[in-house]
Amino acid sequence: MTQAGQDTLGTRSNLEVGGKTYAYYSLKKAAQKIGDISRLPFSMKVLLENLLRFEDGGFTVSQADIQALADWQKNPDTGEEIQYRPARVLMQDFTGVPCVVDLAAMRDAIAKLGGDTSKINPLVPVHLVIDHSVMVDEFGHPKAFEKNMELEYARNAERYDFLKWGAKSLDNFKAVPPGTGICHQVNLEHIGAGVWSSMDQNGELVAYPDTCVGTDSHTTMINGLGVLGWGVGGIEAEAAMLGQPVSMLIPEVVGFKLTGTLAEGVTATDLVLTCVQMLRAVGVVGRFVEFYGPGVSTLSLADRATIANMAPEYGATCGFFGIDHKTLDYLRLTGRDENQIALVEAYSREQGMWFTPDHEPIFTKTLELDVGTVVPSLAGPKRPQDKVVLTEVDDLFNDELHKLYGKAEPRRVPVDGEGHDIGDGDVVIAAITSCTNTSNPSVLVAAGLVAKKAHERGLKPKPWVKTSLAPGSQVVTDYLEKAGLQEHLDAVGFDLVGYGCTTCIGNSGPLAPPISQAINSNDIIAASVLSGNRNFEGRVSPDVRANFLASPPLVVAYALKGTVTEDFTTTPIGQDNDGADVFLRDIWPSNQEVTELMNGCIDREMFQARYADVYKGDEHWQAIDVTGSDTYQWRPGSTYVANPPYFEGLTMTPAPVLDIIEAMPLAILGDSVTTDHISPAGSIKADSPAGIYLLENQVSKADFNSYGSRRGNHEVMMRGTFANIRIRNEMVPGVEGGMTAYNGETMAIYDAAMKHKADGTPLVVIGGKEYGTGSSRDWAAKGTNLLGVRMVIVESFERIHRSNLVGMGVLPLQFHEGDTRDTLGLTGNDSFTITGLANLTPGQDVPVLVSRPDGTGFTFIAKCRIDTANEMEYYRNGGILQYVLRKLAA
Repeated sequence: MTQAGQDTLGTRSNLEVGGKTYAYYSLKKAAQKIGDISRLPFSMKVLLENLLRFEDGGFTVSQADIQALADWQKNPDTGEEIQYRPARVLMQDFTGVPCVVDLAAMRDAIAKLGGDTSKINPLVPVHLVIDHSVMVDEFGHPKAFEKNMELEYARNAERYDFLKWGAKSLDNFKAVPPGTGICHQVNLEHIGAGVWSSMDQNGELVAYPDTCVGTDSHTTMINGLGVLGWGVGGIEAEAAMLGQPVSMLIPEVVGFKLTGTLAEGVTATDLVLTCVQMLRAVGVVGRFVEFYGPGVSTLSLADRATIANMAPEYGATCGFFGIDHKTLDYLRLTGRDENQIALVEAYSREQGMWFTPDHEPIFTKTLELDVGTVVPSLAGPKRPQDKVVLTEVDDLFNDELHKLYGKAEPRRVPVDGEGHDIGDGDVVIAAITSCTNTSNPSVLVAAGLVAKKAHERGLKPKPWVKTSLAPGSQVVTDYLEKAGLQEHLDAVGFDLVGYGCTTCIGNSGPLAPPISQAINSNDIIAASVLSGNRNFEGRVSPDVRANFLASPPLVVAYALKGTVTEDFTTTPIGQDNDGADVFLRDIWPSNQEVTELMNGCIDREMFQARYADVYKGDEHWQAIDVTGSDTYQWRPGSTYVANPPYFEGLTMTPAPVLDIIEAMPLAILGDSVTTDHISPAGSIKADSPAGIYLLENQVSKADFNSYGSRRGNHEVMMRGTFANIRIRNEMVPGVEGGMTAYNGETMAIYDAAMKHKADGTPLVVIGGKEYGTGSSRDWAAKGTNLLGVRMVIVESFERIHRSNLVGMGVLPLQFHEGDTRDTLGLTGNDSFTITGLANLTPGQDVPVLVSRPDGTGFTFIAKCRIDTANEMEYYRNGGILQYVLRKLAA
């Protein structure tokens, strides 16, 4: 149910579509009072409608807020704060489990405060898609999918029991079972509506733009459908579920003009990697990006979704596309109701949100790309914004081998008992993975055609390559089989391994022990090629140092060639049945081949059949017998789901914020520290604090599962904070992994944090540029808080992690321009003091006193990155959940 606003501008109107009457808040009528808005970017019009609908006399939205958004056209860098309410929330299971844990804990806490547990219920629709847990244990054979599903349920039985309890106990909460697909692809193909509608408290049906926030950074994919959505931390999502607005500054909007048409042999993946590189160079962190121009009309909806998906990689809050006929065609293809499609068209046209190729809105700044100039490309070996054209991958790797790893040239070593060797630059993982690309039929059909042509020539993947195909939707299997391509993919090793994120989020599973042993015993710099969106260090596999993002057809080709050390375009991929050389050009399909086959193998009925009963699940899911209840019965000793400590001793009135006195550094870090570095999702090492904890709790190493799967247990996750195998703490030079110094002794970061806690010493983390890039995982902030870190001081923050820190009561500070940890000479022996925190205001300059063991010291000025008044309230309450809980209990 939506809330009726005050509507002081008199914009509420009626729209007749398909025999139904919808109330809506008219932008045309608003323009009569607030001025011409015809050239507002579409994404800003969505925000404007949101303010009109939720105007409440200034409690959260005032007429002045509405005017400020209209006036954005004159001053796009307003710095004004607005309160935005998304229509719904999207979650995946890695972030969804801790969200449901928090909601269950909040029910316990509100009961203790004498409040009503029924107030802890989502007020907007919440969809949780279980997609992050499946691992590639089995691959390269027909039973791989079935075996991996059995292992997934065996490993995650307790987590799935808990999520099913959530689905039965919480209102407005639906869980899509394992083995269905990836949340963003399910959102694109099924949940997203273009225009949402619900009854208001007066019993009238109201239509409004479909908007969402999601607990995964790639929620931005839905922008390709004209749905405004972006990733937030789990704690922000929980607040949005419970009726709290998302507090945000009116964003700058960067316009990205596209012209031309993709050239022969170039894919949407090549295009998005080019866009990522260009936008990172411009700098769009915290900004909206909106695509416009005639080139947009040449892109399929799936192409647009690919570009929107990777907004986190170019750093933007979102990458938005307007609604046009291709949007309607996609809604129709994917089985949406015809009346819904009619509503999307009628509403978009009426509200001035209908995209045309010649429309040029006002933007903060613009850049332009002729998509016809894009060439086949990869990105790597460590960051998604580091695009490298296909013809230069070998040169780049060989240069990196020398520069980064000190090797004069690639070398090879034998693999014990396998009859082959392995060398630097060998591709040991080739994975068709991730919603980024598996949502796009053109690149999957192209991959199938490469496999077909290779199979017909007798080519096979190299014996050291672990191959996998993990689509984001069951529909992919339907059209690959109908096109006759799956059998050829199987023949070259790309059997179905699961419907989930798999390799893209680090669930690539173990390499064969002899290969892993050969790599690690000989310091071999192995490579992976995957069709994902992330290639950070330590993410894909602990055995792989060089990771390249590529289109699905290139993934197949690299599996066949088996190395990144040779020019892919001038040296053969392999030899055919007659011993003749086969080159990439020999097996690469034409654009026409792809289009003709794609058009003949995909239809509306496939989507309707697959999504008809999407919440029912398979026999494994149906066998989970759980009863709903007001409060959750926590299982003593559980290593998966535990009652977190955030609300211990909570009272109705928050205590004053204490000053930070002589905080000691827990870690001093460099640039581009990701949330993977801060809170890894991959494997748990037996000798790590988390591994030791599990062993002490009678969990065998074989049953460790992953950090991502154990996010419902704070004991595991706080021990895993800063535990990434590739993180480098400058307090312990030359040491790789989650280590630090305490009183001159090198030890695990968790162990040092507990010693500091016993000493009563607050902690600080210091870093460089782009701190907190990557996934929107709230545990990167939760773990930071639980280790006793009171503040984080860096050169710049990525958007989601900054807000997550505030949401957990951790103070984010930013060095002033020109100051860095190096220019200030900061070391692990310094202590840091900040006073006056009880009177802190958003964005103010904060004096930081640095004291040294020799009695000297100095003060530098940092900027408080608590950006809005709402965020300051969260901080003063000790966090956003504490704030919401007190509000609901009152």
